[in-house]
Amino acid sequence: MDMKTNTIESRLAAAVIIPHYNDVTRLGRCLEELTRNDLADVDVLIVDNGSTVPLNGIQARFPDFRFVTEPEKGAAAARNRGIAETAAPLLLFIDADCVPDQDWVSVAREIAPKADLTGGRVSVFDETPPPRSGAEAFEAVFAFDFKTYVEKGGFSGAGNLVTRRDVFDAIGGFTNGVSEDREWTMRAVARGYSLAYEDRLRVSHPSRQDWPALRQKWRRMTNEMYQLNGTDFRARARWIAKALAMPISAVVHVPKVLRSGRLNGPGEHLRAIGTLFRIRLLRMVWMLKQAAGLSI
Repeated sequence: MDMKTNTIESRLAAAVIIPHYNDVTRLGRCLEELTRNDLADVDVLIVDNGSTVPLNGIQARFPDFRFVTEPEKGAAAARNRGIAETAAPLLLFIDADCVPDQDWVSVAREIAPKADLTGGRVSVFDETPPPRSGAEAFEAVFAFDFKTYVEKGGFSGAGNLVTRRDVFDAIGGFTNGVSEDREWTMRAVARGYSLAYEDRLRVSHPSRQDWPALRQKWRRMTNEMYQLNGTDFRARARWIAKALAMPISAVVHVPKVLRSGRLNGPGEHLRAIGTLFRIRLLRMVWMLKQAAGLSI
């Protein structure tokens, strides 16, 4: 695979870092929408994690973007490699399966001076025709609530994140094997860097289409959250308490589903509620197994 690896000079003001692995169709959609942005003085880096599908076609479609290969698996390693490949002082993160708004880059530049790290809005869209499956209905209500993540959780995802190189240099790189974006932003906040939410910074992300895809997502996330939880007695006790609260949390969130304007008709509301209980009960089982030292 012939990848461009030259380092761009520091005259470029911003860099867009996009980790990718074996999702060329969605990557193409992401890059196509990115070209509708003002990319003057912007270094666009696609960091491929050693995909088994050829990238020659998409490289030819976007000759002004740089493609580099990072052999170490994981989005953390890919993001770290992307940052190492550019000297731009402003860093914009988006995932390969996300679709940026046409003013995403200009909004990022405008809001960057207001906080050290800024997470934006991630809307969900369906890639299949209606009606929604239970997984799609669940995701329409609950997926990617970056406003809550930032304002109540003190962290942000990296599917829509803006920060600066000096912050990254001070904090250090993303860490593989955990929820790398959550861990990294929480590490930055713990060091005193400011984290803000900006609703005008917008991307969209496809919903998980079916139960196997949703189950896989939450299994991965449960493993990543457990890695961040700690292993001492108090941490394990907190994890068990959180696990046992999962059925209660499902009940508590039923009104949110019923009030949601994102769902169409009683069928989608019922499928979302069914999936809500199914995933929360499964998470309870997984978390209790982890607390007992078992894998999930």
